[in-house]
Amino acid sequence: MKPRHPVDLAATSEPHVRLSQDLSHQVSIAGTVLDVLKPGLKFLGELSRRLGATRPERKVPGRPPRENQARFPPKLKENHSPIPLSRCPARFPHANKSNQTLVSCMEIVRSHRQLAAAAAGGGGAGGLPTYRAAPQLEVRLEEFELFAIDRLRVLKGISDGLSRGKRPEEMEKLVSELWKAHMRHQDPAETLNKDIISHFVLRLVYCRTEELRKWFLSMETTLFRYRFRLESPESQRMLMSEFQLPYKALPHSEFEAVKDKLSQVARSIGQSANVESVFFKVPFEEVPDLVAGRRVFLSKGYAYVAMSQVVSLVVTQFRCNISKALVLTNRKWTTTIKEQEKDRLTPIVEALSNAYFGPDYAQPKDAVEISLKDIDKLAASSFPLCMRHMLDKLRENHHLKHGGRVQFGLFLKGAGLKLEDALAFWRAEFSQKVGSERFDKEYAYNVRYNYGKEGKRTDYTPYSCQKIISATPGVGDHHGCPYRHFGSSSSAPEEAAAAAFFAASASAFFLAVSTAASASAFFLASSAMAQRRRGRSLANLIPDVMGTVGEENLRAALNKMGVNGRALEDIMDKAKNRHYQLACTMTFEATHGVSCDTGINHPNQYFSESQKVLRAKNQTTQGQEAA
Repeated sequence: MKPRHPVDLAATSEPHVRLSQDLSHQVSIAGTVLDVLKPGLKFLGELSRRLGATRPERKVPGRPPRENQARFPPKLKENHSPIPLSRCPARFPHANKSNQTLVSCMEIVRSHRQLAAAAAGGGGAGGLPTYRAAPQLEVRLEEFELFAIDRLRVLKGISDGLSRGKRPEEMEKLVSELWKAHMRHQDPAETLNKDIISHFVLRLVYCRTEELRKWFLSMETTLFRYRFRLESPESQRMLMSEFQLPYKALPHSEFEAVKDKLSQVARSIGQSANVESVFFKVPFEEVPDLVAGRRVFLSKGYAYVAMSQVVSLVVTQFRCNISKALVLTNRKWTTTIKEQEKDRLTPIVEALSNAYFGPDYAQPKDAVEISLKDIDKLAASSFPLCMRHMLDKLRENHHLKHGGRVQFGLFLKGAGLKLEDALAFWRAEFSQKVGSERFDKEYAYNVRYNYGKEGKRTDYTPYSCQKIISATPGVGDHHGCPYRHFGSSSSAPEEAAAAAFFAASASAFFLAVSTAASASAFFLASSAMAQRRRGRSLANLIPDVMGTVGEENLRAALNKMGVNGRALEDIMDKAKNRHYQLACTMTFEATHGVSCDTGINHPNQYFSESQKVLRAKNQTTQGQEAA
């Protein structure tokens, strides 16, 4: 290999001319390449603009990367509902250009949020949006769920207040406190944005079934009603104009003609005799709540609504708008969004409707542990009805089906039962029916699995009330919520009677009676035979009879816990009206003699609060004895 030597530029002939020629040649080649590539670059630029692509963002300290953000899409022409946000930074195209958009992951832009607030009906003086259409808004992924959860806390607090029968003034105070606790932000504009985003996210969550739509519509209407009352008169007039209500103030001549009648109505509802000067004459069917409460003057099919009562007019229109939007959103969700987002958005949306926001009780509070010898004593004093029922059935049958083993086993884990004691507990019961060897082969694995010692080794958490209520126990199952499921999961004697009920044959009737061990079983079978003798259809009797059996079972279980009298009737009424968690809360209050303002949302919360009450009572008793 020849050795390299430094090049002596001075020894070369015409070095500057040669260098200039080389540069000219390179520039010429570059220009030719640009001419060739120019059409392609133009095409790529146009394609980039159509796809909504953006140039790489300059990194700014403190700003999250764009890959972690998603766009809250503009309104849709068909249903005024938002296209769902994805959880990952990908663009997902939709087929119909007339009502859908390419969604890209971008950061929040404040000016866009202000435009979106105005589009959603949030431009009033008081900042109370009307949610007319889904906004053109960009939202960070972490805010998608957090905003929805905060609003859900408000709506569930309202639901609990209504279930407890709070008066209007108490509800107004409750709504104000809930909103301040969960939805307020230091920046009023951010509060408005959170309000709008959370509403449309929950609209997507609660559009999927009739029951979910009914609950969401009722709670959102109640929330809007009390927020409207807190607005100033000027803001209320602006909101009325936003709804485009076709009502004008009553002319002075007509007002004078009915002034005496209006004064009588005002006095009858406890208001001042000085009648307001601004009234609206509307068809009476537009204000059914005022008519039902006899709080308006009616004449010739019209109701005379005072300015202080105009909330009823606005709320009626608001409820109508949200109801229609929920139906259309459900249609879009069912036909397109659910399938397109089955791997990303669908699991999130389905989970939010059954979300539990309290402690998970994966580990017992205050490092409390329970032992095998304490279980029966603790069950009698501190177990909620659902767990007490499963323990009774386990002691009676020495077996629980899979759903019951998981629900009850995780509850015991959260209460402080160690894995070794749990294995001993289940083995002691199951071995009486299936033997120890079969238990070790078929059932011990599931106990260890619940404690995260087998399979995926996940530390599973006890079930919340919401999850238990949403369960669907079958025949022979004993898990679920007793306040809801006692009439749907039959024990063996009732199963025989139910067979007679549906077959309505004499032989089945005597078989049911011979195997029945309760009055409910006999009642079920005999009712079937009575209906057959009268020649009437049994289908009409099924809901009544099954409801009666469930009611009797629940009464018996509550009586066993020591609940009776007025408290028992109140609990039965709440369960009948599907306020299951409130019924459980009232059971806690009746058995412990204390108030539980927070409500019961988890079986392990029931157990923990019960232990606190009992320890406080024991300390008080010991202090009195010492004195």
